Amino acid sequence: MSFRRKLLAVFALTVVLSVAAVAFLVSAMTRRAFEHTEDERTAALVAQFQREFTRQGEEAARRVEAIAASDAVTRMATALNRSSSTQLSSSDSAEYFDVAKSLADNYQLDFLEFVDANGTIISSAHWPAKFGYPESAFASLAASTDQPAFLKQEELQDGTTLGLFAVRATRVGEHAIYVIGGRRLDKNFLSALDLPADTRALLYENRGEHFSPDLLLDSSSANSASKPALHSPRPPEKLAPLIESVRQSSQEMTAIVHWSSDQVEDEVFHAIPLHGVGRDHTLLGILLIGNSRRSYVELKRHIRDSALLVGGGGIVLAILLSSWAAARVTRPIEQLALAAQDVAGGNWNAQVEVSGGDEIGQLAESFNRMTTELLNQKECLVQAERVAAWRELARRLAHELKNPLFPLQLTVENLLRAKQSSPELFEEVFRESSATMLAEISNLKTIIGRFSEFSKMPQPQLQRVPVNEMVHGVVQLFQAQLQAPGHPPIDCKLDLDESVAPIAADPELLHRAFSNLVLNAMDAMPQGGTLTLRTRRNDGKVRIEIADTGSGLTPEECERIFTPYYTSKQNGIGLGLAIVQSVVSDHGGTISVRSELGQGTTFLIELPQNADTLQGIIATKRDAASTG
Repeated sequence: MSFRRKLLAVFALTVVLSVAAVAFLVSAMTRRAFEHTEDERTAALVAQFQREFTRQGEEAARRVEAIAASDAVTRMATALNRSSSTQLSSSDSAEYFDVAKSLADNYQLDFLEFVDANGTIISSAHWPAKFGYPESAFASLAASTDQPAFLKQEELQDGTTLGLFAVRATRVGEHAIYVIGGRRLDKNFLSALDLPADTRALLYENRGEHFSPDLLLDSSSANSASKPALHSPRPPEKLAPLIESVRQSSQEMTAIVHWSSDQVEDEVFHAIPLHGVGRDHTLLGILLIGNSRRSYVELKRHIRDSALLVGGGGIVLAILLSSWAAARVTRPIEQLALAAQDVAGGNWNAQVEVSGGDEIGQLAESFNRMTTELLNQKECLVQAERVAAWRELARRLAHELKNPLFPLQLTVENLLRAKQSSPELFEEVFRESSATMLAEISNLKTIIGRFSEFSKMPQPQLQRVPVNEMVHGVVQLFQAQLQAPGHPPIDCKLDLDESVAPIAADPELLHRAFSNLVLNAMDAMPQGGTLTLRTRRNDGKVRIEIADTGSGLTPEECERIFTPYYTSKQNGIGLGLAIVQSVVSDHGGTISVRSELGQGTTFLIELPQNADTLQGIIATKRDAASTG
């Protein structure tokens, strides 16, 4: 990845992470604020419910007290005390059958019953047929007369309902009549609550073993108390898990109700159990306070959309900043990289433009000083290498010329001594010395010819060369020496890839290079061995391997083996492999050596196919043939 893209990625990632972090913090703070607000609204609504419960309970208690003090109840109590059985007779019951209904209507009570001291119902306003039945809801009516209004589940002809009840007594004589009256706790009671916006209150009457939508009352519903409180898009069954949990634990609980897949419709419900005042403290109802999450969800979506918008704008800004930074930072760096590539390619005169005095400008100045110093050092290095090369050449020449010159000197000295001491033997000594001198002079000429030949290496004359055929030709040239009588045989193996295509090369120079390598391999196996020649295709190139099973080379010898005038042989001037490397290099190829002591040596040559040049050679020959 380029530096420019990395810079863009860093800018974009910084913007995205910053926006995401801010959005997360704002969302978390918003959620806590809404939860705090919901808790406060719920607490306020519960307190309001309790106040309304107390107010209406006190109102019901006052009206029950007023009924207990009325003349009709006093007469009923007097008549009860005159009866020897402490109960009203059947003839008296007709007179008081409608008393409860009349008084309930006058005092605006939903429930009203008169009960004698034995707990028998004398008259009932909400269920007249209960006359004569015992009132079993109270453990002690006398103990209940001093209590404030309480919650009670009352039986009706068509079911049961919740109400706020109070008990008061009228005493005339020994026996008292108990007045039990109250009001319904229904949607009218809920509608009296001052509900904030997006908040509603529901009441569930705890009857039966399982959840029933008919028992759920909602002040905002247009339905009657006996019908489901919620509309069809909001099925009341969604509240069943929360209600069942409260019924099981009798503890306050909170849950989010998902009415649909749209989170805007979600509500947070706080469920508060309502207990009676009986002996078993029975759970009679559950108050449900629902707070809409519409505002929170819409605000959260707005935050998310804003974060996406800001993030998108930040990415665009990151692109612009990265482009500016690229113009300010990366472009000079790219110029430095290109200049460094030029230096690596051999152009040590490369310079970059210095723009500004900041760190980038200082870097450019340092680069320019470096190339200048490198150029100066290159000149010094070239001169030093040139001097070293001449010294090495002089050393090699001195070494090579000293060997034939020493016999020449001895021969001349022998001639002089023979002429002075034995003139009669001079002719014989002269003939022998002349032969020796001619042989050594010939040796000198050979040495000088080799140095001259290396200095005048010709440029390749490219032709179409089938590599496999050339390898076959080289092997045939040395076939006699490989199996020479009196010498350990050398086994030659050919592993030639038939798919190797012809290349554009100089056949004479390549033949000479391959021959030198084969000769070296044969010299490395004086005790015999195996010579392997292998060809392969390698990504548009031809690979030639020449391997022997000789004594091998040391790592130091492998590093210096292609150096001119370096040799590991006793009789050699160190130009053979230098000539091979020169031929391969002139063809645009490479040569390397792989060797281990005692494991043999392998020379690897890679030559380009030069397909374009080869096509040009073929086209030239075709044109020449057609012209001829």
